[in-house]
Amino acid sequence: MAVSDDLAVLATALAWAKAGHGVAIATVISTWGSAPRRVGSHLAVRDDGLFEGSVSGGCVEGEVILAAQDLIVDGAGGMLLEYGVADATAWAAGLACGGRISIVVQRLAGDGLPPALIADALAATARGEGFTISTDPAAGTSRAGPGGPYERHYPPPRRLAIIGAVHIAQALVPLAQGLGVAPTVIDPRGLFAADDRFAGIALDRRWPDEALAEWQPNAASAVVALTHDPKLDDVALAAALRSPAYYVAALGSRKNHALRLERLAAQGFAPADLARIHGPAGLAIGAADPAEIALSIAAEMTAAWRGALIPRA
Repeated sequence: MAVSDDLAVLATALAWAKAGHGVAIATVISTWGSAPRRVGSHLAVRDDGLFEGSVSGGCVEGEVILAAQDLIVDGAGGMLLEYGVADATAWAAGLACGGRISIVVQRLAGDGLPPALIADALAATARGEGFTISTDPAAGTSRAGPGGPYERHYPPPRRLAIIGAVHIAQALVPLAQGLGVAPTVIDPRGLFAADDRFAGIALDRRWPDEALAEWQPNAASAVVALTHDPKLDDVALAAALRSPAYYVAALGSRKNHALRLERLAAQGFAPADLARIHGPAGLAIGAADPAEIALSIAAEMTAAWRGALIPRA
């Protein structure tokens, strides 16, 4: 389960609570050996037994769901559950993989995991900011910020807007997905933005300025222009420069990039704004074909996200 999946579980739990349901959330807080789920994984349980997410890949899910329903009925804030290969309960539940997991189960309530805390986490990550929740497993309570016995940090979901459904985009999309970055390909040209060329990928066939106005680049967003067409690239870059996007780049030669900067400067962008554009896009690895160019862009995008990008001379 990826971080974005964990956030989706929290969003579902919050929606259930707003609809009037009793809700509990189980979270893996420690593992040992071949435990099936990573630390931080969430399982949301509704009072009627409907659930979303996973804390064990199915091994002890049934036991956790029953415990969560009991917690909702009893009105207690939280409880700590532990399962291991040596525990009779774990064997009965099917945890025979040789691992051990500790799970805290909390009501979605003020004396457990406050709904406002979940709302704050969802709002922060939607803005492109990280958010940390600290939990006291013994007390079953949580609060915002670091410093607790157990801390769960939610980095913002990373996104990539690719301007131009070109051959480099076809190579860049799977690289981005492999890095955990959700790509959207934006291109109003029907011949390029054909479903068969980007099967299963989010395609936006509007002009880039309109598409990005709705997409709203945030601090966890990257925008890469690949068309070589100022009518498409320039408007996308202008929208990106007006946002806190962490990586803005455009394909093209150094000569073309200089002309691009002149056009954007004429629109009122200051030198500091223009310096945010990485052009030509990608690290200098001697890339010679679409796959290698896509690799160089993915590497530069990653370096920018990790704060490891060396300024160009």
